[in-house]
Amino acid sequence: MSNTEYILTVILVMTIATFSTRIMPFLFFHGRGNHPIMSYIAKYTPPMIMSILVVYTLKDVNFSNEIGLYTVLAVVATIAIHVWKGNPLVSIFTGTFLYMFLIQM
Repeated sequence: MSNTEYILTVILVMTIATFSTRIMPFLFFHGRGNHPIMSYIAKYTPPMIMSILVVYTLKDVNFSNEIGLYTVLAVVATIAIHVWKGNPLVSIFTGTFLYMFLIQM
């Protein structure tokens, strides 16, 4: 087997594995009602993930220099825009854009 054939085979196997794991929940849980545990997970997972990301982002920030100030400004802007608009995508992109703008200036 040549190097190209090997790489294509690996890509094919990874594609099948990824697709099958993504489609399994839809096949196994089709037609079932909402379970209370699934409703709980669907309700509280996004805030938990966002909290973990914020802690991970801020854990190594040195707040005694201007990079720390830029980080705090971006986080405050992200929170304010999220409270104002209620759209996580807009608030995350705006906070990221603001942080990158401040870093580059």
